[in-house]
Amino acid sequence: MAWFLRTHAGRFLVVLSACGLIACSEDRGQDVVDSRVADLLSQMSIEQKVAQMIQGEIAHVTPDDMKRFGLGSVLNGGGSFPDKNKYASLQDWVELADSYYLASIDTSEGNAGIPTIWGTDAVHGHNNVIGATIFPHNIALGAAGDPELAAAIAEATAMEVIATGVDWIFAPTVAVALDPRWGRTFESYGSEPALPRDFAGGIVEAMQGVGIVATAKHFLGDGCTSRGIDQGDTRL
Repeated sequence: MAWFLRTHAGRFLVVLSACGLIACSEDRGQDVVDSRVADLLSQMSIEQKVAQMIQGEIAHVTPDDMKRFGLGSVLNGGGSFPDKNKYASLQDWVELADSYYLASIDTSEGNAGIPTIWGTDAVHGHNNVIGATIFPHNIALGAAGDPELAAAIAEATAMEVIATGVDWIFAPTVAVALDPRWGRTFESYGSEPALPRDFAGGIVEAMQGVGIVATAKHFLGDGCTSRGIDQGDTRL
């Protein structure tokens, strides 16, 4: 129930607002958010603020750690699963997501009670989850040259991600791969800057349209490093 409320409450509020049951404007809504943020910050210690800037890997952060430290977010990278079990079920994912969330809002050990969020690398489907739909990788979508197809895949992926209780996807990748020696070329849509330009907006809108936070990545120039060295120097 906690997961259901957490992942669907925002959409319920949107529907109520659209029906006129909640009277608010976009500006007024932002004022409320700004006021709430300022109020929280005024009550937080330096340690609590630092904790909000930390993203822990689920392999190394337990719900008890979350309850104690109040980390801002967690992530599961490639090859990272609940209880380090690659065959973890859908229910295992949901239960861990709920455990982190409930621990993050528990103030009994002194954390600020700010809900944590969980991010994942679902860049061609929710690929860490057994049974999830796996789609062609970005280089293939770039070759297809169909932004609407890429957006439809992003929406389907986001729906499967939200079903596991995860809030945030580290995608789309907007790297322009100029050297095929780069070991992550498959994550790029291609060597033409127009490709990520045409794809990224629709992907973000599709993901966020179903309630998932999207993130364009990585650091500027990561696809055109000297000699294709991952995380190397980009020479302009």
